[in-house]
Amino acid sequence: MTKSAVIICPGRGTYNKSELGYIDQNHASCTGLLSEFDKIRHIRGQAPVSELDLARRFDPKVHTRGDNASALIYAASYFDTTMIDDSYDVVAVTGNSMGWYTALSVAGAATPTGAFDIVNTMGTLMQDHLIGGQTLYPFVDDNWQEVPGKRAALLKLVGEIAQMPDHELSLSIDLGGMLVIAGNEAGLTAFERQVTPLKGRYPMRLLNHAAFHTGLQKPVAAAGRDVLPETLFRSPRIPLVDGTGAVWYPGAVTPADLRAYTLGAQVVTSYDFTAAIRVAARTFAPDVFLIPGPGTTLGGAVAQALIGINWRGLSSKADFTQRQKTDPVLLAMGRAEDRIRVVRASG
Repeated sequence: MTKSAVIICPGRGTYNKSELGYIDQNHASCTGLLSEFDKIRHIRGQAPVSELDLARRFDPKVHTRGDNASALIYAASYFDTTMIDDSYDVVAVTGNSMGWYTALSVAGAATPTGAFDIVNTMGTLMQDHLIGGQTLYPFVDDNWQEVPGKRAALLKLVGEIAQMPDHELSLSIDLGGMLVIAGNEAGLTAFERQVTPLKGRYPMRLLNHAAFHTGLQKPVAAAGRDVLPETLFRSPRIPLVDGTGAVWYPGAVTPADLRAYTLGAQVVTSYDFTAAIRVAARTFAPDVFLIPGPGTTLGGAVAQALIGINWRGLSSKADFTQRQKTDPVLLAMGRAEDRIRVVRASG
């Protein structure tokens, strides 16, 4: 039986120690395209994706760098989407942050190598400039239900800190039940000092992350526009949901507009991943959401976004967990038990 599906491409922070070797282990048949990616990296004097994936050990200083992490995540995610069984009818594609670049290729709005050029270039520019940073903080409780007033209070605090002299701070990503806050060191430190520590984890400063999706990235966006031509973009074959919740439909998109968003607002304004999931759910009403690898960390954010709109009766983590046991609404290809249900039998 065919099931309608929305693909959600993951962003930075999803290729970690446990994902080392992910591409080699799962995509031995993709050597041709992987070689093309490696050639692009070689020309630019960068370590090949295959070499990074096959490293003897995971080195955070190497593997989490923007120029390396972006390429690894894109390759792993894109290859995963090529293995999705035909019993899933993909009705839309979206992504989280860097995952937008992967979504371009999955939806046909860029060729696989063209999108790799985009993601590798932007990841490298981010790393070269490394302006500011990000920190993560939740506003939901342990049952993934919003603590009344907490999100608004956190955003109010961000706004107050941003008014302080030499303090840059703003919302970077609305991520399900989390807020990703970005800014300069003064702004981030002020925020981290004023929020209540939670579970020994939050606020969580993200390693090798710049102040993505904020005005601090204007130099990066400008540099990207200088080197990435309109010819890399095309009208998608499958609807795309962007970081504002807007839908880009086949035949109604110009390459110029797609490039302008991708190398403009997508870089310098906050990314509303929660809105992207909300719109994808309500507009396309998929039977299931599919998350390519690497990693499994995006599943919680997707579930929290769905719980926030009471999607098909889901109102808590307990509801979601129970539904996953009987009729999953989300399948993450980075999880072995989910992957079996998604990948073609001939894999």
